[in-house]
Amino acid sequence: MSEPTALAFEDRCLSLADIDALAAGMAVELQRRGVGAGSRVALMSSNRPEFVVALRAIWRLGAAAVLLSPAWKQTEVGHAVALTEATHAVGDHPVLADAMPMLSLDDEIAPRDPEAAPDPDAGADAVFVFSSGTTGMPKAVRHTHASLAVAIRHWRDALGLTAADRMQVMTPPSHILGLLNIIMALDTGAWIRLHRRFDIDAMLRHIESDRITIEMAVAPIALALSAHPRLEDHDLSSLRYIMWCATPVTQSVAEAVTARTGVTWVTAYGASELPVISCNDLQHARLDTVGRAVTGVGIRIVSLQTGEVLGAGEEGEIQVRSDSAMAGYLPDQWTAQAFSDGWYRTGDVGTLDGEGWLRITDRAKEMIKVRGFQVAPAEVEAVLHGHPAVEDCAVFGIPAADGEAIVAAVTLGHPVDTDELADLVADRLASYKRPSRVVVVDEIPRLPSGKVLRRVLRERAMGAGAKSGGF
Repeated sequence: MSEPTALAFEDRCLSLADIDALAAGMAVELQRRGVGAGSRVALMSSNRPEFVVALRAIWRLGAAAVLLSPAWKQTEVGHAVALTEATHAVGDHPVLADAMPMLSLDDEIAPRDPEAAPDPDAGADAVFVFSSGTTGMPKAVRHTHASLAVAIRHWRDALGLTAADRMQVMTPPSHILGLLNIIMALDTGAWIRLHRRFDIDAMLRHIESDRITIEMAVAPIALALSAHPRLEDHDLSSLRYIMWCATPVTQSVAEAVTARTGVTWVTAYGASELPVISCNDLQHARLDTVGRAVTGVGIRIVSLQTGEVLGAGEEGEIQVRSDSAMAGYLPDQWTAQAFSDGWYRTGDVGTLDGEGWLRITDRAKEMIKVRGFQVAPAEVEAVLHGHPAVEDCAVFGIPAADGEAIVAAVTLGHPVDTDELADLVADRLASYKRPSRVVVVDEIPRLPSGKVLRRVLRERAMGAGAKSGGF
């Protein structure tokens, strides 16, 4: 009797035994190249079975995976490799191959009989994922096998996932959401299909043909669903719900999809540093909130001025405590300020009512959320400052249909086409970090300390008087 399919990809179907045999074969090759316990291996891969194989091979050897976004350019990859001191690389992207010797995922790996591998040390590093901060290039978020296991358990419980469920993943595996979904599904015995990239028609077709039971949707996916002209032509009756992730819910979009399909939505809240924080009730979701704390996670609201713990309904910073919290950042200098007495400081502002419903009202941090990805203003500013025409600049986000749009305000020493400045960012950084608008201003408003008044710029950009060339 053949093993049941655990993972589908295009026309390939792999069982867990197939995956383990391929991982054992890749582990032999990685070991031959010098990978061992404690090694850090850069992994830059599109969404494909070989990503899963490589991750398991790395873990079989007691090494940690440094997960690089497949959208990154040379600057970002070089920074990440140097920051984590990765010594080896596996992937399918030429940008990584240019940075260091790389085992290609396109090379044929001979499967091997997977001898039992020792369980990894719970306290050892498992993965490094990346989270942008206001200080510039992305910080590495360090998760141990123990913290990752707790996060997976919390996500499974929040979703009510069982071995009978069927999922598909279109989000990048380097992102904490894609990573959790893949590991959790295989660990639970659920069926999963991977897709190289997001395609709305393929998504709808496979919900129908694969009888998908849980669908994940970041904002662009939700928008594509609501705008699809033939949405009603697809049989989506297998879906238990659609989970809205990574950005606050746009209720009008969610309600439009439900009205056309009958499928309801659930929303959850998490961060790379503490992946699963809260989730709505699966049967009676309230989309004006991000739900209640999942079992095993504590949430408190503290004053932005004094740090004092606040009461029900009072607005302040959302802080979270859980065994799923990261072990720390690289550079480590940022770790201490990310916590307060063991509570992770999310940087998000919100309220917690008397029944435990959490609402997010603002973000204390200045990251810009673009289609579910976090963009650090300072990272984009550093590129713009490199242009000889730019004397000063500030980057900020304004509301957009799929999250936020990046706007750059610049002061110039001599005239330059603003599209040239936006293209410079796209050339140096991932394409989603390209400003949607570059506006020329007389000066960048700052406090006496030098801190940019981004809120002032944001209000000007959103004001009725904003013009295409400036504001």
